[in-house]
Amino acid sequence: MDRPHRSTIHCIDARVIEQQSWPGNQFIVRLHAPDCARTATPGTFIHIRCNPDIPMRRPLSIMRANASEGWIEVLYKVLGHGLTALSRAEPGDLVNILGPIGRGFRPDSARPQAVLIGGGVGIPPLVFLAGTLAAQPPAVAFLGSESPFPFSAATAQLPLPGIPAAASACMPLLEDIGIASRLASNAGLPGSYSGYVSDLARGWLETRSAAERAATTIYACGPTPMLRAIKELATAFELPSQLCVEEFMACAVGGCAGCVIPVMIDGKRQMKRVCVDGPVFDGAAVYASP
Repeated sequence: MDRPHRSTIHCIDARVIEQQSWPGNQFIVRLHAPDCARTATPGTFIHIRCNPDIPMRRPLSIMRANASEGWIEVLYKVLGHGLTALSRAEPGDLVNILGPIGRGFRPDSARPQAVLIGGGVGIPPLVFLAGTLAAQPPAVAFLGSESPFPFSAATAQLPLPGIPAAASACMPLLEDIGIASRLASNAGLPGSYSGYVSDLARGWLETRSAAERAATTIYACGPTPMLRAIKELATAFELPSQLCVEEFMACAVGGCAGCVIPVMIDGKRQMKRVCVDGPVFDGAAVYASP
């Protein structure tokens, strides 16, 4: 049986380079992990031991990777004692990671217009993907959160048709690389669209011509209710989608089968492991009725 992921997962004692704290009990940690940085692709993740005294690891999506400098970054929101311990790690500390793990996004050259949709701690894989896409046609990104965003939002300079004027905030990191972005929230965050990120993306898609939609693919990651809404959005506009699924897991390397989900393949319901069969799946195959 072909198991390409077996040769790409590294076990590394990664050194903490820096750790940034953001409102909403969110953190971005940069780790020196050259082997992982070299082979990571958008949508893959690491399984991190937060503290030597806590044996159960936590899966965290890779937000950025720099192969030449040998580092990766991950975003996490503190929930429970494991991530609380990780939030206390300081530069120079070592944390053990397994990674990169999983099958990531697969950009489609036949449909190069990328629509990136991220929700909460599902934003990181889309940031990673954005940095790897070709400039033409430029991707667009829609990011949603009910907590403060883990970055300092700025007033958007790059235009996006079909977007309410009140939705004026963007993610500077994306705008700096030429990708227009807009933010959505039901929490009244300044400059954000008041509502769901799926509705914000819908407004933009409604401005696209049939020919433009024929060149479009949706890529998304976030909580399950958001992904279900994105699947419905893709269906309504007859667009292919790739969804990065979030799921609880124990081993993260395909052994325990604790993260299986139903996936429709050739009209048949099969159980697939999110960790190594995913976490990115064809949007038409997941969240389907039995």
